[in-house]
Amino acid sequence: MTIATLSEVLQPALRGNYAVCGVVCLGWEDSRAYVTAAAAEGLPVILQAGPGCRAHTPLPVLASMFRNLAESVSIPVVAHLDHGYSRDECAEAIDCGFTSVMFDGSREEFAKNVSLTAEIAKLAHGAGVSCEGEIGFVGYSNGEQSLGTDPNEAARFAQETGVDAMAISVGNVHLQENHEGQIDRKRIDTIAGMCDVPLVIHGGSGIPHGTRGELARETQVCKFNIGTELRLAFGRELRSVLANDPEQFDRAAILKDVEAPITELTRKVLRAVAPAG
Repeated sequence: MTIATLSEVLQPALRGNYAVCGVVCLGWEDSRAYVTAAAAEGLPVILQAGPGCRAHTPLPVLASMFRNLAESVSIPVVAHLDHGYSRDECAEAIDCGFTSVMFDGSREEFAKNVSLTAEIAKLAHGAGVSCEGEIGFVGYSNGEQSLGTDPNEAARFAQETGVDAMAISVGNVHLQENHEGQIDRKRIDTIAGMCDVPLVIHGGSGIPHGTRGELARETQVCKFNIGTELRLAFGRELRSVLANDPEQFDRAAILKDVEAPITELTRKVLRAVAPAG
């Protein structure tokens, strides 16, 4: 079994100047494609259950699914709760078998965000689980606007919460469908100079593959969350399969045909931030 904590995959990435992808999962077929891709590349992967996923699949089911997939391969697989919004939600994920939780207090004022995140980090660490926090607010394409991370607040946040990874807002935006993100490299370098915690970029789909690779190898960014890019491809492949065989009605057969091209794209996504060489 290769189930791993977030810290167990990000600390080697921090030392080795590369990053690990947190892929946003919605069900069995895409999760299996991501793990298959990671195994083919010989790279770790972080399976992420975000709010959309949790809205239609219970946490115990997701935890079992992620752990089952981890047992099927020899590369490290992290079972990660993405954007947990309460202590209870994070505690449930820990109890169910997730090996990492991300508490998102970024909409709270600074002191409350620190207090809540520190409490959840302590809870997670007591159970041998990693914790990711967020300082600065990462907005949404055609939605809420971002609030960039203040480097001084980031340094305090890292020190006072004890998180294993820190998500920052440096021009990245959730749900971007095109590679149009403008990343503030100077802000990343300033934050990195003030703390030694692995940094996380949410909304990684909006950043070109080449830029992701540069950030992975040249900065303290050790984790990219990738969701929209892979979901777009899944939808595109699904429409193609149905158009080519409009009489097909079997869900398993349809999704089997979608899985292979998603696996190939995921390999490219993982490879873009992998160790040099």
